[in-house]
Amino acid sequence: MTPSLTRSLLAERHRPTLESATRALRERGHFSAFSDNPRDYPREAGAAAFEALTQRRFDLDQPGTDAWVGGEVSPYGIPLGISYPHPDPEVLLPAMRAALPAWRDAGPEARALVCAEILARLADRTAELAHAVMHTTGQGYAMALQAGGPNALDRGLEAVAAALEAQTAHPAQAEWTRPRGRHEPLRIASTFTPVPRGVALLVGCRTFPTWNGYPGLFASLATGNPVLVKPHPRAVLPLALTVATARRVLAEAGFDPQLVALAAEGENEYSARALAVRDEVRIVDYTGSSAFGDWLEENAGQARVFTEKSGVNTVLVDSTDHYGGLLPNLAFSLSLFSGQMCTTPQNLLIPREGIETDQGHRSFDQVVADLAAAVEALLGDERRAASLLGAVAEPGVLSRLASAGETGEVALASREFAHPEFPEGRVRTPLLVRLDARQPDAERTLLAEWFGPVAFAVAVDSTAEALALLRRTLRERGALTVLGHTTSKEVEAALVEVCLDERAQLSLNLTGGVHVNQTAAFADYHGTGGNPAGNAALVDGAFVATRFHWAQVRRPA
Repeated sequence: MTPSLTRSLLAERHRPTLESATRALRERGHFSAFSDNPRDYPREAGAAAFEALTQRRFDLDQPGTDAWVGGEVSPYGIPLGISYPHPDPEVLLPAMRAALPAWRDAGPEARALVCAEILARLADRTAELAHAVMHTTGQGYAMALQAGGPNALDRGLEAVAAALEAQTAHPAQAEWTRPRGRHEPLRIASTFTPVPRGVALLVGCRTFPTWNGYPGLFASLATGNPVLVKPHPRAVLPLALTVATARRVLAEAGFDPQLVALAAEGENEYSARALAVRDEVRIVDYTGSSAFGDWLEENAGQARVFTEKSGVNTVLVDSTDHYGGLLPNLAFSLSLFSGQMCTTPQNLLIPREGIETDQGHRSFDQVVADLAAAVEALLGDERRAASLLGAVAEPGVLSRLASAGETGEVALASREFAHPEFPEGRVRTPLLVRLDARQPDAERTLLAEWFGPVAFAVAVDSTAEALALLRRTLRERGALTVLGHTTSKEVEAALVEVCLDERAQLSLNLTGGVHVNQTAAFADYHGTGGNPAGNAALVDGAFVATRFHWAQVRRPA
């Protein structure tokens, strides 16, 4: 059957976008191929499309389906009632491997163009995806639309552009000539083919299934690797929609749809552990807890493993020339999605003697009280607060909230209120706890990750002590984000030095509309891959270049 998506048609549609994305990747400036304006995506139409998916089977026509599994319940209290195909890996994985040669032989540009078409089709489903993300993760609708849709798509496109760059860094064909004086020169003609590693396993996360999942998915696919998507059992739908879209595009472009498949799991099956060590699986992408991330790095020896694990994100407050901007900026960062982001600040290190500001000296107690007041002001209107906070996704967050309140003096209690649209939704405001670094058990508390809306205001003897605690935190636990506030060039230089030494991403003096827990595709790296919070960065060269090998074929010219 003749493909409906020809190479020339795909090139006409997407080559300009790929060229712009590649240029943005080099320049590291602002670029987005997808609108994040909610007005561009009819919410009611998206809700209707989402509703049409519920209470039924999500059929993908995959080989090896041996059962139907499901059980997702929205954090807003709505059972989705969707069942997904459960695969027999003995059937599905060979089918995926069989699809690899034709995809490999298509070449880097053809793969990139097909990936761009998949991303464009997903963009057309943004409103539907937004509801799917919202009702599996607990994100508020606005965040689910932007982070789960266009921002995730930009991360996917960034990976495609980086993969295309890596695979076209030198010519596909070359002739080597060596002069030999009076004799005929030696001539060898060579071809160079980027050869994929094999099947890639994407282990999806609960809180950001698309934003965290698309970089690995598209980096693997664009470098020629089939991708088996193993979603979190309580956040399957966003990635199932992604897989369905990818399979449709691949088939229309004349490729085997088994290049992308879904591996939904049954209750308490924990299939990622078994899949990750199979010989067919040569790449693993994982976002989640350090415990399983460490296990993957130690046990999936046949695969190249990319992890984003937990860390302890830290803010060092030394001084500021915009106290009125620091407070609401930090309050927003602590509140967004109820702190259920891998980039949310946790430990706020503040000299016990206070800080100098443009509004005069502020004592430690004043800074903590002012920050608590800023959080309360931000979340004073419950309808606005519900949109910003979303719903708590996991019961573990609630238990951590209870435990954290017992570690020190509560400066701002977490409160619960009913979501205005979804009364069953679990909504919690941030908890702010005062700690003294001199307390005997303080380091044990501060070196643990308290994922969720938990923050500690920590009194330290000096900025030098804060820097030392930051260094120890980065070295032992890692972090995806570090934020510093200072008017001192010396302190700024020391902060930069610590973060360079320990390979952590640093933001300085954020007091406006840019927040420490938000990163932009093409401009910002997400993580460094160089500290215990994870071994990969989204998206650097190592994230794509190690997903394939160069194979050279030489012949006499």
